[in-house]
Amino acid sequence: MNDVYAVILAGGSGSRLWPLSRQHLPKQFLSLEGNASLLQTTINRLSPTVDAASILIVTQETHAKGEAYHALLPYQSLFEPIGRNTAPAIALAAAWLTRDGADPVMVVLPADHIIKDEVRFREHLDTAIKAAQGGKLLTFGIQPTRPDTGFGYIKAQPGSDELVYDVERFTEKPDLATAEGFLASGDYFWNSGMFVWRASVILAEIQRYLPAVHKVVEEILAESRAGMAFQQAVEKYFPSMPAISIDYGVLERSDRVSLIPCDIGWNDVGSWQAVHEIADKDENGNALQGNVIAVDCKNSLIRAEKRLVAAIGVEDLCVVETADAVLISKSDQTQRVREVVDQLQEKGATEHIYHVKVNRPWGSYTVLEEDPEGFKLKRIEVAPGARLSLQSHRQRSEHWVVVSGIATVTNGDEVFTVHKNQSTYIPIGAKHRLENCGSEPLHIVEIQVGDYLGEDDIQRYEDHYGR
Repeated sequence: MNDVYAVILAGGSGSRLWPLSRQHLPKQFLSLEGNASLLQTTINRLSPTVDAASILIVTQETHAKGEAYHALLPYQSLFEPIGRNTAPAIALAAAWLTRDGADPVMVVLPADHIIKDEVRFREHLDTAIKAAQGGKLLTFGIQPTRPDTGFGYIKAQPGSDELVYDVERFTEKPDLATAEGFLASGDYFWNSGMFVWRASVILAEIQRYLPAVHKVVEEILAESRAGMAFQQAVEKYFPSMPAISIDYGVLERSDRVSLIPCDIGWNDVGSWQAVHEIADKDENGNALQGNVIAVDCKNSLIRAEKRLVAAIGVEDLCVVETADAVLISKSDQTQRVREVVDQLQEKGATEHIYHVKVNRPWGSYTVLEEDPEGFKLKRIEVAPGARLSLQSHRQRSEHWVVVSGIATVTNGDEVFTVHKNQSTYIPIGAKHRLENCGSEPLHIVEIQVGDYLGEDDIQRYEDHYGR
């Protein structure tokens, strides 16, 4: 459908599936089942209704220029300089889609949901697109299976079209007694956060109910039409956006909203308990992944990323191991993982921000050891044809040993090559660059020495990736 664009919302703080998800690598960029990330799975299920050329991803700039660089590279993207919730993100996408006079139908989807019945999902999507072409705001309502207090609810009744229901009201996350009443009535649906509408229609409703958001969008459009790059205008004006959700700001107040009831095997993967629900399980109800030995265990999720994890006689437990952290929780307590992230943040720790291995546009680095006496040991991999930024450090020197491949090194005014089993030294303050001009991956071991070894001690002078 040439008149249809998919807008994928791929922000997120990376807290709900800690320690696997991190602030710099939230769950939409993770693979929970198979090899594809949740983001890529979301895009794949849209085919053939929406092709790759009609995908727009709205994400944070830190993701786009960091861990998620290669995941986003094939698609058009808009970068939020700061998170402002769903209403500003959707308004920004609608403005971008209409900037040249077009008015496509927008299919707005979170990047991190799982849908088991993709055929039925596309059938509902076709119904929603047809209704949106007539001016409706469509939301997908999920048939509830339990009185869950973690979801918003929507009350809706069949309308003139048996496939499209009339929305009566929205209810934010209710208490248990209220949720039980909603489930018993049969008139309520979970709010999935998936929407379909024309770009001009949602912009008009945003102007009506969220004039402060619309004003910022108009400023961005005016600057872009005057010659400034759209993304540059976003960086200038977007931080002044108020933070508000599209549900609370517009949908709960609009008279244009309709609902399509869906039974599509939907899961928002909002906790490790939810991951256990959707995972393949053994005869004892265990979901095991990685190097795991489970003896007399029942109804548990045990996931190993780096080391062997052995469990004996446990039941209803969640264990998730990564290179630098282990989560152990009762299955029904995994939604409290955010409390751990909050405490890490209060301590000034980094285990909630990034992993031991950090992906970069040019390759990756892995912290092998860090000592409070003032040194850090890293393994660095540079992809063929890739280069790090031209940079300097104020508080550390670096020693590089080539393990495999050939390094092209800029050190001050010199440019030279370093081969396997050779080394070089970068003094404090020297402008330097590491690049791989060869056809094979370059691996080096880096030893940093200094009073401060944080990743923010980088002054960039030139960068191929726009950081």
